[in-house]
Amino acid sequence: MREVFRPVAALINGEPLVVSASKGIEAGSLKTMTGVLVDVLGEHHRARIGALSGPSFAREVAAGMPTAVTVAAPEKVSAERIQQLFSGPTFRVYSSTDVVGVELSGASKNVIAIAAGVGDGMGFGHSTRAAVITRGIAETARLVAAAGGDPQTSSGLSGAGDLILTCTGDLSRNRTLGLRLGRGEKLQDILSEMRMVAEGVRNSQTVIALATKLGVELPICEQVYQFLHEGKSAKDAVASLLSRSAKPEFWGV
Repeated sequence: MREVFRPVAALINGEPLVVSASKGIEAGSLKTMTGVLVDVLGEHHRARIGALSGPSFAREVAAGMPTAVTVAAPEKVSAERIQQLFSGPTFRVYSSTDVVGVELSGASKNVIAIAAGVGDGMGFGHSTRAAVITRGIAETARLVAAAGGDPQTSSGLSGAGDLILTCTGDLSRNRTLGLRLGRGEKLQDILSEMRMVAEGVRNSQTVIALATKLGVELPICEQVYQFLHEGKSAKDAVASLLSRSAKPEFWGV
C-alpha cells in the first residue's frame, strides 16, 4: 500500500474520498492500511479515508450475487458518501465510523481462517470449525477493544461475516492454505504454487506483533504464528489450545 501510493500522492488534490479495500497491518509501524494512507497522503485527508470490508468473494460479486459489506470512515458524512457510491442492486453497503474495528477484523480473520483450514485438513469436523470461528470472533473483539475500536464490530459483517466466509468458503485462499497444511504439505511448496496471495501468512506476524504491543492474548492466532513461522507441529498447536487454563466464555474485553 505504501509503495503504491507514494507516487500517487502528488496527484491527489482537493478533497477526494480514498477507500482502502486491502486488509492487513504494516510490518514495523503496525499501522492498518488507512493509517498508512494517512501517512502517505497527509493528515488533512484523514476524515475522507475509508475502509471497505466484509464477506465478499470477488468472483461472486462480479457475477452479481447478493452481497453485503461495511464501509468505515472517521466521519459519518464520509462513510455515508462512500456507502452511496458503492451501493448497487446486488451490492449492499452498510456504514460505520469504527475504522479500527473494521480493519483489524479484516486482518485477523485471515489468520483464523488458516487455523480453520488446518483443522479441516487434519480431519476434524464441523464442531471444531465452529469453535475456531466463534473463539476467533472473541479474539478479534479483544484486539479491537485494546486498539480503541468497538468490540461489537467484530460481530458484524467485517468481523463475523467475513470470518465465517473465509473459514468455510471453497474460494478462500487462507482456508485452502490451511487445508493443505493440515494434510501434511509444506508451506513453501504451497506458496510457490499459489497464483494469489494468502494474506494470513504475513498477517499472522503483524497481528501477533500488534497484540504483543497492546498486551492482548490471542491464543488461536498465536498458535497459527508458531505453526507457520516457528516450526511447531499442527498436532502440538491443537494440544496447546486445548490445554489452556479454564476461563469464562467472555473475558478480556
